[in-house]
Amino acid sequence: MKNILHKHGLSIVLFGFFVLFQLGLSVVGQRQYNQEQVNHGQPTIDYFGYVSSAAFLEATMENWESEFLQMFGYVVLTAFLYQRGSAESKKPGENEAVDRDPRLARTKADAPWPVRKGGPILKLYEHSLSLALLLLFIISLGLHALGGAKEYSRQELVHGGQSLSAWQYLGTAQFWFESLQNWQSEFFSIGVMVVLSMFLRQRGSPESKPVDSPHHQTGQS
Repeated sequence: MKNILHKHGLSIVLFGFFVLFQLGLSVVGQRQYNQEQVNHGQPTIDYFGYVSSAAFLEATMENWESEFLQMFGYVVLTAFLYQRGSAESKKPGENEAVDRDPRLARTKADAPWPVRKGGPILKLYEHSLSLALLLLFIISLGLHALGGAKEYSRQELVHGGQSLSAWQYLGTAQFWFESLQNWQSEFFSIGVMVVLSMFLRQRGSPESKPVDSPHHQTGQS
């Protein structure tokens, strides 16, 4: 167990924080939901009713959507854009290990199977990280629209309005307000990280340059 925690501690702690915060979101979300129900003279729901509701789905997915969009954009943009002096950038004008052609390593016994296979499989594998993040973004966007449409329609019907389909909800200002308020913050935060890593350090972190590195040094080493 100790060896597992040592080798996989980063993912274990990150997903542990996710579970903790998601649980917190569900608890306070139910309370907020029921308060709004009381304010409008509507019946309240129990915890399990809330976590299976469109309101909880929408609240969760609008955040997942923005995170996956941010990571997709970051992975793709850092492949060909540079920021001199940032630990988050490749060195301008230099080929790095991530740029080498995997086809030259097809005979390596420990190379991933798609590398040894070659052809279309390798072509897909070369971009598999960004494609996976893009797919997760699209799925989250769709679930956000689905949950948001149901919750939006529920509130509209309470006030004498009409219900909307998920496709119709995509055309509302409400959907884009929910999305854009998260998208702008995600790209702002990663932009701040790129710039701050030019001048500031965190000893021991692979996301920082060595503490004694000059500000103009680009990359982590």
